[in-house]
Amino acid sequence: MADITRRLGWRHLRGAPTAHIRHHRAGKLLHDGPGLSFWFRALTAALSEVPVDDRELAMTFHARTSDFQDVAVQATVTYRISDPALAAARLDFSVDPDTGVWRGTPLEQLGTLLTETAQQHALDVLARTSLSSALVDGVAAVRERVAAGLGAEPRLPATGIEVVAVRVVALRPEPEVERALRTPAREQIQQEADRATYERRAVAVERERAIAENELASQIELARREEQLVEQRGTNARREAEEHAAADAVRAEAEAARTVKLAEAEAARSVRLARAEAEGAREVGAARAQAQAAWLQVHAEVDVATLHALTGTRLAENLPHIDSVTISPDVLTGLLAKLSLQERA
Repeated sequence: MADITRRLGWRHLRGAPTAHIRHHRAGKLLHDGPGLSFWFRALTAALSEVPVDDRELAMTFHARTSDFQDVAVQATVTYRISDPALAAARLDFSVDPDTGVWRGTPLEQLGTLLTETAQQHALDVLARTSLSSALVDGVAAVRERVAAGLGAEPRLPATGIEVVAVRVVALRPEPEVERALRTPAREQIQQEADRATYERRAVAVERERAIAENELASQIELARREEQLVEQRGTNARREAEEHAAADAVRAEAEAARTVKLAEAEAARSVRLARAEAEGAREVGAARAQAQAAWLQVHAEVDVATLHALTGTRLAENLPHIDSVTISPDVLTGLLAKLSLQERA
């Protein structure tokens, strides 16, 4: 949309580089070109603004295939106005000199023209194609047919329109038909998935069997080695017992020999000791006999009073400690009588 400003009854228009401006006054063309800027009077000016940039036109329409199935076609047409003067002469691109807004709807007219032309060619090619073929190759076929049809349409060059590109985004059947068409593929995919699952389970079972066999072989080998270990332990124990028995026999013989030697030595020592004790006892007896004889001889030569005195002395030496002695009259009388008899004698 052109930018228009007011100054003292005059108008100033400033266009965009992508907009072609045409200015007529009294039937004469004064300004013609893109991106113009000029002053004009609103009462005498006739202005047109034709866009010359590339524009995208998205369209969606329904078509019927040869097997009477409805499909939705989504396409995009890229176009531009290559001859602005011709387009302004065929379509209403005039703008209000006060606001710069189009008086009509020229782009909607162009969109209707392109959509109906493209739809006509798409319907023509899909009406001769089955649904399955349309879903497989329909996008390319429709794009080529629409592009060729728009290129050969005489009204578009006569209006100054140039088609740049045609794109078909999708061909989609009705939701129920689409779900029905997806079912075989889904079943096939599910079957492939089940087959892969079964193969994986079979491989897992085979691996488990191999693992079980390896474990069983390991257990058998372990049992065999344990048997060999038990046999070796028995052999070692028997050999150790034999060695212990031989060692005990040698030790017993050595102990017996040592015991015999000790007994012989002890017997010899006992004999020597007995002989020494007997000799000592004989010598002690002889000495005691001589001492006793000498003692008796000495006492035989001493008088009776001296013997009594010695006897009392020895008796006093051997008696325990006496604090007091009580002599009865009878004892004292007998003792005095004995003393008097001795004095008389």
